[in-house]
Amino acid sequence: MEKLQNIRIAVDAIVFGYKSSGLCVLLIEQQFGSSEKYWALPGGLVKDEESLNDAVIRELHEETNVQLTFMEQLYTFGDDIHRDSRNRVISVAYYALVDASNLEIKADTDAERVQWFKIDEIPPLAFDHNLILEKGIERLKAKLTYEPIGFDLLPEEFLFSDLENLYCTLLEKEIDRRNFRKKILSYGILEETEKFSPIKTGRPAKLFKFNKLKYNELIKKGFHFEIKFA
Repeated sequence: MEKLQNIRIAVDAIVFGYKSSGLCVLLIEQQFGSSEKYWALPGGLVKDEESLNDAVIRELHEETNVQLTFMEQLYTFGDDIHRDSRNRVISVAYYALVDASNLEIKADTDAERVQWFKIDEIPPLAFDHNLILEKGIERLKAKLTYEPIGFDLLPEEFLFSDLENLYCTLLEKEIDRRNFRKKILSYGILEETEKFSPIKTGRPAKLFKFNKLKYNELIKKGFHFEIKFA
């Protein structure tokens, strides 16, 4: 008689935020049984009656109090059959982008703590989560150059200099700020508001908004978003 499979399916979420002019990721601290506490990506096992998308949304809300605006499936991790010492577990990883400045995070269920970590200060993570995070960073950096997902990391209204700094920081490259501004504005997907930055330093600067509706209309007409660095 053929042996039945004993494989579990999990979801893990890489939640990126942009804090203090740097890329950060949301981690939870856990402890199972008598094992030592460890930091990990939010996530958990998929329930029998739910989809993968529903599972990752539920786990994030339960463990971190985060509700997503942008989420995309990243990769499936399971070639290493010993990635989880407790069971054979295949993980479907997602990455998400949030406005970290307007987010109340709170640990719950099996998470003892939840905290933002800068990308260059990531501790050793549970299972193969360091590898999952590495894949997520690679995808984020690549996609920033051909899709305007960077706006999901910023507040609804932002300074243009914040957008410039975000691209410089995440892609780790210097840009010609004048040409960058000219190109982004030429796309017609940014709206200049009548509001000014509340920070009173130097010349008052107006706030901008990303017009997602306009972007979606342009995509239907064959528009191609592209950011290149010399």
